[in-house]
Amino acid sequence: MRAAVMRGANNLVVDDVPEPKPGPGQLLVRTIACGICGSDLHFLKFAEEMVALGEELGPLSAKLDLGQDIVMGHEFSAEVLELGTDTQAAVSVGDQVVSIPAMLTGSSDPNNMIEPIGAYSNTYGGAYAEYLLLSAPLALKIPDGCDPKHAALTEPMAVGLHAVNRSGIKAGEAAVVLGAGPVGLAVISALRRMGAEPIIAADFSPERRKLAITVGAHEAVDPREEPAIETWRRVDGVKALVIFEAVGVPGMLDQAMKDAPRAGRVLVVGACMENDTVRPLIGVGKELEIRFALGYDPFEFASTLNAIASGEIDVRPLITGEVGIAGVPQAFKDLGKPDEHCKILVEPALG
Repeated sequence: MRAAVMRGANNLVVDDVPEPKPGPGQLLVRTIACGICGSDLHFLKFAEEMVALGEELGPLSAKLDLGQDIVMGHEFSAEVLELGTDTQAAVSVGDQVVSIPAMLTGSSDPNNMIEPIGAYSNTYGGAYAEYLLLSAPLALKIPDGCDPKHAALTEPMAVGLHAVNRSGIKAGEAAVVLGAGPVGLAVISALRRMGAEPIIAADFSPERRKLAITVGAHEAVDPREEPAIETWRRVDGVKALVIFEAVGVPGMLDQAMKDAPRAGRVLVVGACMENDTVRPLIGVGKELEIRFALGYDPFEFASTLNAIASGEIDVRPLITGEVGIAGVPQAFKDLGKPDEHCKILVEPALG
């Protein structure tokens, strides 16, 4: 089958790879659409650093050999083609599904019960390929009438919901979202749906600022012209505030801590891939609360799918491009231009 393959650190090629075969408890599925995630862009660029960090995390992180081919892609929708032997499933052949990008291994070792799909796995390839394997218990049928291309964005939108839930923000409280890339936009969408007000977004890109307004921000500013914290002071300045750091570059967390009001909260969802420095005395002096968010839980994932299917979440404005597998390497380069793209979908049927 055709796939976009990470072959060695920092190298992405299109090639033929073996088609996976489903075992007990597994499904063979055909990829319909897969969003290109910023974490995959980071992984291609910083693979060696991420593997080293994984070794520091010990049993919390899957072992990875960069000398083997890796097929990324974890924001997907797919069609069920085959059930493995002795597999009981709530879905059937022909169903369109999404899934948390993880495989249940059947191991009794709690550190090895789950393995990622896509990046960070030598065993289970992701959806930048024609076919992949899923764990039957984790597959969710896409509700009737929902476009499977839209359902493919369940995963990134669930990341935003989890970040909002982790922050502890309540309806009626204010939010500043630093960064209006896909993660920041998912956060804004979740904030609007839960009733946060006002929601201030900040991004250098005018196109992403427009998207921030589209998905729910009350104000979207260029931080070079007006810092987001000043916008909050202008339009509110009174309500309890949570600052969401969704950029992931050095200096952002320290700046967020500096900007936060006394007893403020900072939620970090941006993945900074470099060493960073903060000044703890700022946090001490203001008695700040800082939390970090990663991923989502199964209930957040399922509720996000249902919200997309019902139209409560409109992901259409976020989809700015579609490519076949052959176009994946160029799409990785194109996503470095924030004024041109937000989310590019990989659709193997396009070639």
